[in-house]
Amino acid sequence: MTEQPAVPGALPTPGLLRRLACMLYEGVLLFGVLFFAGLVFGVGTGQRNAMVGQHALQAFLFVVLAVYFAGFWSSTGQTLPMQTWHIRLLTKDGARVTRLRAFMRYLCAYLWFVPALLTVWLSGLSSHAGALTAALVAGVLAYAALALLHPQRQFWHDAVCGTRLVTWLPRRAA
Repeated sequence: MTEQPAVPGALPTPGLLRRLACMLYEGVLLFGVLFFAGLVFGVGTGQRNAMVGQHALQAFLFVVLAVYFAGFWSSTGQTLPMQTWHIRLLTKDGARVTRLRAFMRYLCAYLWFVPALLTVWLSGLSSHAGALTAALVAGVLAYAALALLHPQRQFWHDAVCGTRLVTWLPRRAA
């Protein structure tokens, strides 16, 4: 199979539900990635208690995720779940994303979670798992719904970073 050419504007934007399903699949896959990275960190540092060195672990996992996403987005434009759902990340001009742009998109993608986390923290409910979960789900759905306000139905962190998600179907060779 060969890939279709990236013609700016010619590739449709995947539907919102498809992008959210891809995100859910990404979360399942990342559970394994982060579990393994946490194991490597724990063995490498001799960590015996999860509360000891937790900020170093969080920073390490943040870097692992940055390498994962920026690496896949800049090399193929797709993570494994994006390949499964036939979604690719390109610049708004249809070109491959650079590492710097992919890293900036990774940082800006935290806009999905920051408002909900800030709301929970300011309300003083940060120790209640139910409140945190409800706020995160509501925040993610609200942020996803904002894509409906964008002219090309892109997420706002893509608009800020000059990237876009497109439907990418492999063409069969004749």
